[in-house]
Amino acid sequence: MSRDTVAAKRYAKALYSSAVEQGITLEVEEQLKTVVEVLHKDKEVKRFILAPRISESEKLKVLRTALQDKLSPIVLNTVELLVERGRTDIFADLLDTYIKIEGDALGIGDATVYSTYPLSQEEQASVAAEFSQLTKRKIRVVNMVDKSLLGGLKVVIGDTLYDGSLANKLERLEKSFNDKHRR
Repeated sequence: MSRDTVAAKRYAKALYSSAVEQGITLEVEEQLKTVVEVLHKDKEVKRFILAPRISESEKLKVLRTALQDKLSPIVLNTVELLVERGRTDIFADLLDTYIKIEGDALGIGDATVYSTYPLSQEEQASVAAEFSQLTKRKIRVVNMVDKSLLGGLKVVIGDTLYDGSLANKLERLEKSFNDKHRR
């Protein structure tokens, strides 16, 4: 485990603990998602945060002004602390770890569902229900379109891949056929 992962885990545990005390665990998750999206996807913000000639105090002043009304005090404090310590590189790991800790505590699992087309809300609910039964957790679905699939679905929950794609089924059929003919 890398040093960054260990640090992200430490911050995530502390943040989750504070969020539980305040009863805002899901809100903190959403706020962290926003922070990660802004810091990693907005090139201007990223360039500003990484600029070596801008002092940490100036960066903090701008961030406080921009985020003050959008973030709870505990998330804002975490952002400020990580900026002060030059650890903005661990925000994505912090978010991932926070979601895992939260999911474990609340019995929630996140499923990334890959399909050839965008799934309707009804289809997503059906997938969530099926995998909720299988995993004994409430499943939240994030649908990703993957045009390389021939059909079917691939579902990733945590470290587990459930591959129900047509390509995987054909591959298993071919392997089964080859195994029978080798005997």
